[in-house]
Amino acid sequence: MDIETEQAAGSSAIAESRAVSLPLETSREPQRTIGYVYDPVMMTHWRPGLDHPEQPERISRIYQILKDNKVLAKMRRIPGRRVRREEVLLVHSAVHLAKVLEISSFSEEYILESEAFYNELSLYVSPKTPFAAELSAGGVIEAALAVARNNLKKTFAIVRPPGHHAEPEEHMGFCFFNNVAIAVRTVQQLTPVKKVLILDWDVHHGNGTQKAFYDDPSVLYISLHRYEGGRFYPCGPFGSMEMSGEGEGLGYSVNIPWPEKGMRDADYLHAFYHVVMPIAREFAPDLVIISAGFDAADGDELGECHVSPAGYAHMTHMLSSLAGGRLVVALEGGYNLDAISKSALAVARTIVGEEPPELAPMIASETATETVWLVAKEQSKYWKSIIPKNAEPREELEDISFSIPEVLKAHRQDYLYRNYNMLQVPLLTPIMEERFGGQIMCTSDIMDNKVMVIFLHEFGNIRAEFDSVTKGTLSQEHSYLVDCSKQMIAWIQEEGYSLLDVNLLPKPTEALEKRRLGQAPPEQELMTYLWDNYVLLSQAQRLILIGHGSACHSLMLLMQTRPNSMMRRTLAVLQVVGNAKVPLTPRDVKEATELRAWYAKHSLVILPNNHPLLAEKILKRHGRIWPLDETKPVKLIIKALPFVQDFIRQAVTGQALTNSGS
Repeated sequence: MDIETEQAAGSSAIAESRAVSLPLETSREPQRTIGYVYDPVMMTHWRPGLDHPEQPERISRIYQILKDNKVLAKMRRIPGRRVRREEVLLVHSAVHLAKVLEISSFSEEYILESEAFYNELSLYVSPKTPFAAELSAGGVIEAALAVARNNLKKTFAIVRPPGHHAEPEEHMGFCFFNNVAIAVRTVQQLTPVKKVLILDWDVHHGNGTQKAFYDDPSVLYISLHRYEGGRFYPCGPFGSMEMSGEGEGLGYSVNIPWPEKGMRDADYLHAFYHVVMPIAREFAPDLVIISAGFDAADGDELGECHVSPAGYAHMTHMLSSLAGGRLVVALEGGYNLDAISKSALAVARTIVGEEPPELAPMIASETATETVWLVAKEQSKYWKSIIPKNAEPREELEDISFSIPEVLKAHRQDYLYRNYNMLQVPLLTPIMEERFGGQIMCTSDIMDNKVMVIFLHEFGNIRAEFDSVTKGTLSQEHSYLVDCSKQMIAWIQEEGYSLLDVNLLPKPTEALEKRRLGQAPPEQELMTYLWDNYVLLSQAQRLILIGHGSACHSLMLLMQTRPNSMMRRTLAVLQVVGNAKVPLTPRDVKEATELRAWYAKHSLVILPNNHPLLAEKILKRHGRIWPLDETKPVKLIIKALPFVQDFIRQAVTGQALTNSGS
């Protein structure tokens, strides 16, 4: 059957039905910027006596409640039409199109015989099904084109059958054509609109829509749906949070899969605040289309969730802030007639400009916060605006829990005190104390010993195994801390040197996040404070500076602020860099030339033998390079320890510093 031929044959019937029930807006009526699509002919997709949730009254109840509440009076009627063949083929195959159109020729006997086949696809059919499906798809196209062409600001397509389960090659899940996908492709082809956000809040994953755009970076598809490990319809792994797109479309499919039923307003809004809106703003769409299924609504027996009309209104309001307010709402699922009509009314009121109803105080569930956090971790691979830390769940036991850095800090304090009688160094300001408190330790002879070692490092590496990758639960028995500084500290104590141990792993604080422009980094402030108030006031005239890993950079920051006193008192600077970038002596000090020559003579910079610097030109500002046959940073300082010990002894005894690798 040819879709164009049947469309022409049925056009008069469509026009007649509109003329009787839905008169077109005349030029004498006030100009309206919000539109809607509705045609009762779509109700002809039905089987008499059938008990099925996707019933014709779904759209008539929505239309009636909007009319009764005078919302339609604020909207312009958009004439609908049947989808064209070439529009369908933008998403679906010719085989699929023929398969749907063929249904119009089915006899009642054949429909009964094929009932089991269509039940497997979660479908029912009648000879009027293709006609209604064409109207449904065509209605969404017209609603989208009206907005894309700036004829209207927002539109609501009150259509059925729904579309988001229909895949390019298959009809399924009450859906025959993918209405939204076809509308997006048509809009992209006929208008300047190219970047489209599809937000699908239907309780079921929109497998068809995601599949249609899985490798396309011009369409961002975000779905919030009940998933339950792939056991909830449409079932399988395609709705999991790891299914993020492929090829150029990687990162442009965002699944927020609820692991259980019963999700509420607070859960959906939590996902909007932490995932949906940040990604949407970063994507910056030209047009937003909501695949508006209302089967997550409170009272829907199929979805078994509890999103209120006010919750839908708030989500709509947030999405209206995107794309200059260009928004299309296309009906998908929703099977409780009271719930779907009240939810649709709340959405319609929002798009015509009413403020969303005030929500009572609420807190997202532990299930939701955990899910959103895991989604944020996945999507942070692709979107700069997604910071998993911001979505990290706050446990109910937070007041009696300890973070891993706090536990490690307490462990290190206890270890250094019990084994070496080392004491905590008090810090000057509350902000510095909050960020680095308990992480600066010294030996009791810090003010009297003639030789002082200043050792800068971060915490050791945590080696961890997980009991559950999904939950991120650590296996305590098989997790441990590798602290490669232990041997270094033990040797320093044996040699009789005083030690200032500086652990530079910072604890983020709100106050420090808001540093003034041009203010020194916190580690530079810390090192300058320690240098002025402890090192220079001590009796130590021979200093050894050791940096490990990322803390090597902090030694250069100190060199920048206190170059003269460093050159005067320091015998040797050792940098065990690892695979990080090798820090350079500062250029923006007046002593830069003298500092460069001094550092080249008094430094030893230990690198793995595969470090990229070894293939480049090595400068005096890099210091004296010593490559070692060890590629793992955590083992590098252990292997380097004999060289470090020899280098320090030579410096302290006044021997020529002979260890040099270049």
